Amino acid sequence: MRVTKAQAQANRAHIVATAAKLFRERGYDGVGVADLMAAAGFTHGGFYKHFPAKADLMAEAATCGFEQSLEKTSALASPEFVRHYLSREHRDAPGDGCIMAALCADAARQPAQVKTAFEAGIEAMLARTCGLSDTPDAQDTRARRAKGIALMAQMIGAIMLSRACPDESPLADEILDACSAALLSRLSSSEEAATAEPSRDG
Repeated sequence: MRVTKAQAQANRAHIVATAAKLFRERGYDGVGVADLMAAAGFTHGGFYKHFPAKADLMAEAATCGFEQSLEKTSALASPEFVRHYLSREHRDAPGDGCIMAALCADAARQPAQVKTAFEAGIEAMLARTCGLSDTPDAQDTRARRAKGIALMAQMIGAIMLSRACPDESPLADEILDACSAALLSRLSSSEEAATAEPSRDG
């Protein structure tokens, strides 16, 4: 039976979403095209009706992963975002979590189109993360970006370090707790400074 254009688009979107999850769980080299298509409910041969090569799917799946992360966290206030990100729940579910913590190391070894997708996604996440650095001494764009990059890098690094430890390792939790406490303290200090600033001017 002939597949309609709408159904073909839906099938492609399903393949991309499936790939976004599996790549985060297993890495780019840990999932072959045949396994990926089987997980999505399609045959291996059907892959090439949608994508010229695996790298093209990897790039689209990266974009999908970033969009999913933004959708999940966009409604969270800064402290909630930090607690959510540096939680054991996030650490233990890479397939449903942040694509940067799951795949940045892999992306560094991939073709340019995958890196380009990551660059765009990181910029989008940075715009979200910059909300964490809204302090009186960081109003200028470059300063806000610098603070946002530092905060984002610390959170991603904490998850990556924690995941590198055995699941039941005390160090895995210690890393998350230490970074969460440090970032929440920094946010609290920034909010207090922002509140106090108008009274000093007035």
